[in-house]
Amino acid sequence: MIHVKVKTKEARFNIPIPYALLNVVISVVFSKFIQKHADKWTKEHFKRKELNFTFPIIDKSMLKPIVKELKKHKGMVLVDVKATDGTEVRVKI
Repeated sequence: MIHVKVKTKEARFNIPIPYALLNVVISVVFSKFIQKHADKWTKEHFKRKELNFTFPIIDKSMLKPIVKELKKHKGMVLVDVKATDGTEVRVKI
């Protein structure tokens, strides 16, 4: 399970993300249908901003082994950021 902790002056959030949910999100977000249409959905905005960008096609079969490998490294901290305004973000496996 991946634990995302966000701490600000006003609030604290602790968001656990199970690996099963992460795999489902990867399957949906990196499906060919979503990737194909993401380019269409953002094309008009990029034209207005005069940006030349296309979303790269990412194969979800490349990301699944990464998640599988992350499971082997429990306790490892991926992100630990502290801003000058006191905001803290920590992502831990």
